[in-house]
Amino acid sequence: MSAPQSVLIVGAGPGLSASLAQLFASSGMRVALAARNIGKLSELVAQTGALAIAGDASVPADVQRMFSTVEAQWSVPDLVVYNANYRTRGAITDLDPAEVERTLKISAFAGFLVAQAAATRMLPRGSGSIFFTGASASIKGFPNSSAFAMGKFALRGLAQSLARELGPQGLHVAHFVIDGGIRSSQTDTRAAQRGPDGLLLPDEIAKSYLQVHQQQRSAWSWEIDLRPWAEKF
Repeated sequence: MSAPQSVLIVGAGPGLSASLAQLFASSGMRVALAARNIGKLSELVAQTGALAIAGDASVPADVQRMFSTVEAQWSVPDLVVYNANYRTRGAITDLDPAEVERTLKISAFAGFLVAQAAATRMLPRGSGSIFFTGASASIKGFPNSSAFAMGKFALRGLAQSLARELGPQGLHVAHFVIDGGIRSSQTDTRAAQRGPDGLLLPDEIAKSYLQVHQQQRSAWSWEIDLRPWAEKF
């Protein structure tokens, strides 16, 4: 009997990454969760039996340690999801350059580090999935959101390039455009204003990640965009 598949979710926390972890675990996968603060993951770890790993995805040594920890516990992960996120808002004349730099590091550079570490380990095996979580800002820049748009555009470009580079070598790279707000305990007011299913349900988003991971290689998707019925595009 083959060993269960494993997944490493980088940038874990409540919301989408929690839904991903719960769905993957219920599907029989072994789950590892990486975050700078793993204290916030205690309930999710208890629910899923996940392995929690502390680390900053924008620090190369931390990324290497994340993967080494998963390898020591199980093996090279079958799926890696880059779900880390950070943004700073404001007019271009008011933005703090340090905050913009941090946004770019977490949105894009850290995604590169995670993808590089994953590809280095998956290529000798000739299989594996590398997924990136995008946003509306991946494909359209909004006023007062230039830093976030830069980071998300860069992450999408990374995913597109890697899909073309790594796909022929057996690795499935995919980018998910989450085009709309995600329902959470903090979005109840907005949800009421939007009507039934006016915000993306994280459990439903998670199903798309699992479906894409399970795609047969004759029909791979490199990008999926998800939006609620009420969202304009």
